Amino acid sequence: MENLEVMVVLFIIVILGYVACKLGYMGDKFDKKLSSMVVDITCPLLVLSSVMGDELPDRTLILPLLGVGFLTYILLLVFGFGVSRLITRNHDDQGMIGFALMFANVGFIGYPIVSSIFGPKAIFYAALLNMPNTFFIFTAGVMLIKGEYSIKQFNPKVLFSPALLAAFGAALLVAFGVHTPDIIARPVTMVGNVTVPAALMIIGSSMAKLPLKEIIGSPKVYLSSLLRLVAVPLSIYFLFRVCGVSDQVNNINTVVIAMPVASFGTMFCLKYGRNPSLITEMTFITTVGSIITIPLITLLFSK
Repeated sequence: MENLEVMVVLFIIVILGYVACKLGYMGDKFDKKLSSMVVDITCPLLVLSSVMGDELPDRTLILPLLGVGFLTYILLLVFGFGVSRLITRNHDDQGMIGFALMFANVGFIGYPIVSSIFGPKAIFYAALLNMPNTFFIFTAGVMLIKGEYSIKQFNPKVLFSPALLAAFGAALLVAFGVHTPDIIARPVTMVGNVTVPAALMIIGSSMAKLPLKEIIGSPKVYLSSLLRLVAVPLSIYFLFRVCGVSDQVNNINTVVIAMPVASFGTMFCLKYGRNPSLITEMTFITTVGSIITIPLITLLFSK
């Protein structure tokens, strides 16, 4: 159960963030600045560092990865807008649950876990698979949170976010076979490696601020969390396996989709004046539950 050990190690870092917040070393202002640094600086550099080294990732996988990524999110639309209606009749809750089913926390948790399971080079593949996320989360994601279904929600500026630009840059480096000089690769890699502990400690610090009633959850929270962590990734995995997608691409894509609820859900709620309680509960439950579910899902890869 090597992957279980990986998840336990990563969760220990989450606990350190929790303790740091309780002791006053972390908190709202610090977490906000550190989150911005992770999203805008260290995570993009982590993506770029995945294609810096003596051996470049396989360039022939670029288009298949992008294709699988877009197909994945088209399929996730069914979960986001369809399955959520089977869980609750409350319109607002349907949107929150739909968001939770559709969007995983890839940037904060996904890349570190993919790196730990498949190696640093796999971050490049995960980044390409996750590129469609930017488009869908700022269109379908915003619609689900607001409960207003209109394509006008999309802001083209998100296509120029640092993480997406880094993915484009990494793809170009691989496509043209560019080997980055060591004097550039080393600092990029060193700063990029900050992403793993920083992101996990931020999650721990965020958990430390949750009221007890938002940690315990409700039946629909546990049902939605089970679907997010188990049903969604397994559906994607077996579907693409039947379609003949390569094991390497399918395995990485499955782990990416198996992540906890995306933290953008809470941020969207705060931005658009929605009650974030339900999405916060699902974020917490899925973050804790993923310690068990991700190692169990990866057992499929050895079969």
